[in-house]
Amino acid sequence: MRVVIAGAGSVGRSIARELIAHKHSVMLIDKSADAMKRERVPGADWLLADACETAGLADANLDDADVVVAATGDDKTNLVLLLIAKTEFAVPRTVGRVNNPKNEWLFDSSWGVDVAVSTPRLMTALVEEAVEVGGLVRLLKFEQGRSGLVEFTVHHLSPVVGKAVGRLSWPAGATIVAILRNSRAIAPSADDVLESGDELFFIVAEEAEPDLLALLAPAE
Repeated sequence: MRVVIAGAGSVGRSIARELIAHKHSVMLIDKSADAMKRERVPGADWLLADACETAGLADANLDDADVVVAATGDDKTNLVLLLIAKTEFAVPRTVGRVNNPKNEWLFDSSWGVDVAVSTPRLMTALVEEAVEVGGLVRLLKFEQGRSGLVEFTVHHLSPVVGKAVGRLSWPAGATIVAILRNSRAIAPSADDVLESGDELFFIVAEEAEPDLLALLAPAE
């Protein structure tokens, strides 16, 4: 997979190193010569260019990219880049970094954004996930906020404890995608029996969240 990352700061470089470690082809773009620290990500291609200009993105061969990541520290730059990437270069997948949570509402398909990642919101979610048992923790939003990735840690009094995944009546719009048990990820099958302390991950439509919580949470 070929990934183009705009923003060669600490966030962009960290993403690049992870992707390279997983054998992906990565190009980092930044308009600042000071950001061109090639020795920090030696496996990446580098381009000194303005990510908001079509000419610079053409030099990055954006039409050959599978994913574009806007990881700069400026929300306006990230939005303009992803809009150009989607409309001018038909990039299949776009991911945008949201620096200011007040701007989250802008990061949707009308601006060419497939996935928006809000660092403050994600950090809040991770804090909640660490301390909350028996409630839904929202991790990411997709498709203009109509659906997202949520986590639920199974309380020992939850009605789903001891029941197989395939025997539960999951609400329409909610799909279980992973179980984390004793630090081990499990791809759910119909025969997997849920246990107290399991961390369940779902892709769920916003309107289905109340029904999902009603199924999972202990009775009051």
